[in-house]
Amino acid sequence: MVSAVRRRIVVITAVHAPSAHFLPDAYASLLAQELPEGWEWHWLIQEDGRSDEVAPYVPDDPRVTFAQGRPGGPGTARTLALALADGEYVKVLDADDQLTAGALARDLAVLEGDRALGWTTSRALDLLPDGSTVGFPGDPDEGVIERGALFAHWSANDYRPQVVPGTLFARRHLVLALGGWMALPASEDTGLLLALDAVSQGWYTAEVGLLYRKWPGQSTSRPAHIDPAERDARMAVVEARARALSGLRWSSPPTD
Repeated sequence: MVSAVRRRIVVITAVHAPSAHFLPDAYASLLAQELPEGWEWHWLIQEDGRSDEVAPYVPDDPRVTFAQGRPGGPGTARTLALALADGEYVKVLDADDQLTAGALARDLAVLEGDRALGWTTSRALDLLPDGSTVGFPGDPDEGVIERGALFAHWSANDYRPQVVPGTLFARRHLVLALGGWMALPASEDTGLLLALDAVSQGWYTAEVGLLYRKWPGQSTSRPAHIDPAERDARMAVVEARARALSGLRWSSPPTD
């Protein structure tokens, strides 16, 4: 019999006080997920810091675990949450975003169906304040993403990923082997995605899997996020890590 640990999807959410009030919407999108028999999700909500402002929005549900830690940004919070990750798969869900119906089941089916794939991503839509949605241009075709393909596109397009890192679903052992999310003030999720791309094939699902909320308080709307000097530094270390991993010729699963 397959153990309970191997039949669990761990959903990791980093949260800070300004975005905590969106957690009920994220929770509602989790409740709407239908998984194959024998599978369940475990939601790990990791506060980036210690305050009294997040806990009131955490659902009272045995499938939800809330933890706090020293502030260090979303990458640090997600990586800390890995200490409590008790499933075979890790799914990212930002506190202010929402999964679409069937997103977890689609991700799971892809990786359960092909052990050569290490991760999946999917189409995302911007969720605007008025409730309308807008798509992203340049989505890839549905199917296998060969190793290095995301890095090649990112490098050639002003360091803009072809897929949304916030839709990532990956094998937990790979996330751990790569050290989790990068210790950067932003782009830490892109760094992990490109690291995965360097060592494993992935998959892109054309069906919408995420509603990416746009709102004035989000971190990507702040001036520091687009400061040229910091952005150049972030992109440099993300690129160097991906190139180093590719140069090691390590792959998952191993090849002869």
